[in-house]
Amino acid sequence: MTLQKGPTTPRFLQLVQWISSPLTFMEKNAKRYGEVFEVDLTRKVLFFSSPKAIQEMFAANPRKFECGVANRLLEPIVGNYSLLLLDGDRHGRHRQLLMPPFHQERMKAYGKLICSLTLEVTKKWIPDKPFIARDAARDISIEVILQAVFGLSEGERYDELRQMLGQMLEGMNSPWKSSMLFFKKLQMDLGSRSPWGKFVRRRQEIDKLLYAEISDRRASLDPEASDILTLMLLATDAEGQPLTDEECKDELLTLLFAGHETTATAIAWALYSIHKHPEARAKLLEELATLGDNPEPMAIAKLPYLNALCNETLRMYPVTIITSPRIAKEPITIDAEHYDEGTTLVPCIYLVHRREDLYPEPDKFKPERFLERKFSPYEFFPFGGGNRRCIGAALATVEMKLVLATILLNYNLALASERPVRAIRRGVTLAPAGGVKMAMLERLANG
Repeated sequence: MTLQKGPTTPRFLQLVQWISSPLTFMEKNAKRYGEVFEVDLTRKVLFFSSPKAIQEMFAANPRKFECGVANRLLEPIVGNYSLLLLDGDRHGRHRQLLMPPFHQERMKAYGKLICSLTLEVTKKWIPDKPFIARDAARDISIEVILQAVFGLSEGERYDELRQMLGQMLEGMNSPWKSSMLFFKKLQMDLGSRSPWGKFVRRRQEIDKLLYAEISDRRASLDPEASDILTLMLLATDAEGQPLTDEECKDELLTLLFAGHETTATAIAWALYSIHKHPEARAKLLEELATLGDNPEPMAIAKLPYLNALCNETLRMYPVTIITSPRIAKEPITIDAEHYDEGTTLVPCIYLVHRREDLYPEPDKFKPERFLERKFSPYEFFPFGGGNRRCIGAALATVEMKLVLATILLNYNLALASERPVRAIRRGVTLAPAGGVKMAMLERLANG
């Protein structure tokens, strides 16, 4: 293997930089060392920002890599049987069983629900009283998860799940709280008041609630139901075997974590971008007006400028800054370079999305770039790629579009501050610092 260039500071300091200031850490290394550089985190890894190299990684036989091992730091959140932590035949089996509820044609079943839930949450807004955009998006997203994924809209278990999930995710809402995931020595249960102790107990309570719901649902499965949990329980593999209760529970945790946290953050960034750039807001409102009164949700989801605006938001502010690391199970050649067995290869979403040769003036918010050019899945990949692409990408994208459209059609909003919002680490994701403070100026005729 060619000797790789990268920072030579001690592992601990590199890991601290990666946790506390990941964007600065990556940008400095990319500027100094180029499209491939080696960093020493919990292990030595190679960061890639070359679309050609990433294309070869995504197109390679998945059996040449281990990805689940590289995602092991997420195990405390999503469990051992999460799709994120599986490889080989087990990963293929779970992916096959989980894909049907997320096919594009199923989005129609969720469209009206997303719009109605958005209105339900936002009707609590009071004119001129500031609110936090990410909190509102989180409330909408958790309702979508509970109702579209679980088929729950009321009851004691619904209330408990809603509360416990919010508490667990808020426990990772800063770089320093997130450090518990990266430093195993911090994962010490010193009682219910210790940070890790609180996390463990919340996770145990959530597990109990999920197992109880799975058990009740199995006892009265409705083949006509459209919620994702029911579809998961009905699905069987080539041998006719369904997911076990534990497998199902861990996949539900994955959907809750990935679907709730990431979508809420993306919506908050989009609301910030729309109201930071009045010309973008005006173009979007003009496009929405072409659909007339009470437009169909799926007609909204197909609007080209809305799609471009969401893509530009995900380009500038990718919620996950890298996609699934790949550990080579055998010597491999990527972009004419040879890498040894055991090398960890990391496609870097953030750095590719900021390449000036692909995206001129990359620090400017320009949705039009996605109308003027079609980018390959190696140049724009906010949901990852290859066999590790997020299975919930279609639902997340539709939810993002419909929440934004519903809010803009019903409310006149403004940013509560002119100061630029910076990105900070929130668990393994990037979120807007402060959550984007906004104010509702008035309800429109639609609202």
